[in-house]
Amino acid sequence: MSAVATRRWLFVLTILVGSFLLFQIQPMVARMVLPKLGGAPAVWNSAMLVYQALLLGGYAYAHWLGRFALRRQAMIHVALFLVAALWLPIGIAQIAPPAAGQEVLWVPLLLLASIGPVFFVVSAQAPLMQRWFAADARAGDPYYLYAASNLGSFAGLISYPALVEPNLPLATQSWGWTGGYAALLLLVAASGWARWSAHPEAMDSDVKQPAEPAPTSRRMLHWLFIAAVPSGLMLSTTTHLTTDIVAMPLLWVLPLGLYLLSFVIAFSTMDRATQVVTTIAPTMLLMVGALALLSSAGGTMMVALASLAMLFVVATALHGYLYHLRPAPRHLTLFYLVMSAGGVLGGLFAALVAPLLFDWVYEHPLLIVAAALLLPLPALFPWNEWIKASPQQTRRLVLLLVILAAFACWNMVQRWSGAFDTDTALWGLTIVAVGLLVSAWRWAYVSTLLLLMIGVGGWDTVKVSVDGTRVRSYFGVYSVTDDAYRMQRRLAHGTTLHGLQSTEPGKEREPTTYYGHQSGVGLALDKAEALAGPDASVGIVGLGAGTLSCYRRPGQSWTFYEIDPVMADIARDPQKFTFLSNCARDTPIVIGDARLQIAKGPAAQFDILVIDAFSSDAIPLHLLTEEAIGVYARALKPDGYLLIHISNRFFGLEPVLAAEAKARGWSAAIRIDPTPDPEGEFGDLTGSSWVALTATPQRLEQLTGGTKARNLSAEDGTWVPLAARKGFTRWTDDYASTLPVLIWKNVIGSYE
Repeated sequence: MSAVATRRWLFVLTILVGSFLLFQIQPMVARMVLPKLGGAPAVWNSAMLVYQALLLGGYAYAHWLGRFALRRQAMIHVALFLVAALWLPIGIAQIAPPAAGQEVLWVPLLLLASIGPVFFVVSAQAPLMQRWFAADARAGDPYYLYAASNLGSFAGLISYPALVEPNLPLATQSWGWTGGYAALLLLVAASGWARWSAHPEAMDSDVKQPAEPAPTSRRMLHWLFIAAVPSGLMLSTTTHLTTDIVAMPLLWVLPLGLYLLSFVIAFSTMDRATQVVTTIAPTMLLMVGALALLSSAGGTMMVALASLAMLFVVATALHGYLYHLRPAPRHLTLFYLVMSAGGVLGGLFAALVAPLLFDWVYEHPLLIVAAALLLPLPALFPWNEWIKASPQQTRRLVLLLVILAAFACWNMVQRWSGAFDTDTALWGLTIVAVGLLVSAWRWAYVSTLLLLMIGVGGWDTVKVSVDGTRVRSYFGVYSVTDDAYRMQRRLAHGTTLHGLQSTEPGKEREPTTYYGHQSGVGLALDKAEALAGPDASVGIVGLGAGTLSCYRRPGQSWTFYEIDPVMADIARDPQKFTFLSNCARDTPIVIGDARLQIAKGPAAQFDILVIDAFSSDAIPLHLLTEEAIGVYARALKPDGYLLIHISNRFFGLEPVLAAEAKARGWSAAIRIDPTPDPEGEFGDLTGSSWVALTATPQRLEQLTGGTKARNLSAEDGTWVPLAARKGFTRWTDDYASTLPVLIWKNVIGSYE
């Protein structure tokens, strides 16, 4: 029967549009609520839970609706679409702000009130359309339509940061999504009508089909765990890459995109491709999974790409296995309901439970081991058949091979120095060879994988946890270590240096890294008394190890703003860093998102306000918009100074601040320091870029002593004009995109 007769194209289009809209609304609403809620990861974890809960609810609703005849299903679903349209266009609900300590409950309430009904009804259409499609006995297998669903999701995910956000303000995005919703409503109604009018005898085919046994509880648990592992692995891969491999902009899009593509392949008619991926999955898991416990990775894009390849291969193999275990179409909505619950389970573990349980990203190796326990494991080398070994002989030989792998692991641990040398590489290859030889015996394969993880840096990672020198929060993994050779104490955020203090006697108060006396902020704070008098009021956004606190002078009033309470605890602890305890013990530290906290404070309170939230490769956009700068301007005295740190490998933020200064009529300059010789006089310092903004040219000249041409090399005290970009659009809460300021040559160079 032709696709035209069964209206296959209509159902495919309906599913594509619905899934596309789902993955457009998520980042769009995230952008909308950013100024209201701040950029705390806890907020986004709560948002993710809302999305997953609504998706699970939509799948449960689709399953419940299946008990009715299709005509009634169509009427109920279209009516629900019309009711949900009352929440359009998409916007943020106006509800009272939360009381202290109630944010955890308030954030889900805000999101549910803002988009709950429309997200719920759109999330239900994918399984429901597949059920309607299968109601016509001539239509064929409906499961491949799930591939279309994930293709639409992938298109929505990629198109938002690439096309929608850079070109459309949020208000236009909201009305565009409303138009898409109207189109989806028409498509859903047309899909219902296609089954209603074309073949009325098929309308009740669900009810008239011979009874088929329902899936057992054991089978549903199998579905649940197979779905949970790729979902959790997708999130843990993102955390692992951004924490310990390389911090690159937009990196979070890649794991999610590959996760969605794995469904496209596994649930399509590309059986041969799924078989090939399933065959290579054990080898890929063994070779790349070996790096899962490594906490001192080299930060190369080659390792990042290998991790992404492993995620894609493992997710495709597991989803292919899930497709193989699918029930008859009669139980289709139950199957998708359990799959959705598995996705929620994996996401909960990786995003919320693991950060509370572990001091490092241990969820990543645990999920890799879970994948090894669930993957179909083919006998890659059936050597026992080649040598005609008996079952008892085979068991003994497999045990001997695992013992050989354990011996190789012991040798790797003894020799491991943070990187591979010839000996550790040979012992590692030995374990890989054993893993390939025992792939048909799951216990032996999983044991070999664990031994390889421990040998490749895993032992050192576990030892740091035992030593108690590492701590984890929702904001990342922090380690405090001593470098006896350089006489330094270092604070690492993953593998990124986040703070440094000299342990050489007499130098404990010397500013380090981005904050030396020749940096832009150092020059400003050293002149604070000359610029604002002996009672200068200073605000610092971003505490770190507390390095800047030693610029404080008697009589000055300082306030720190820090989003992570764990970071505040580290900076306050004199057993770790003594900047605060030595220089600013009584300085208040305000915990929370800086923009929100400063907005709550009094106006005209600071002579100097330092914004130090841009030294990592992730940019909190809501701290650089017109509205955010307005918050800072309100907090500054009329002749105050705003200092913003914009050192960044991947983003050139000068045009953003140049456009803002021009719009406000402010004067602005940038101080660009070169990276000092790490072995030279300034071995504790790091190159940095600081922008100074103030109301008048005269006040700016009091700080800079006058600016010089940008083509001059950096000298002590040299400030140069900001580089404006013609046609650059000022960032606002309604419109901001990082793509125009992305330094593509550095992104490409990070692959080398």
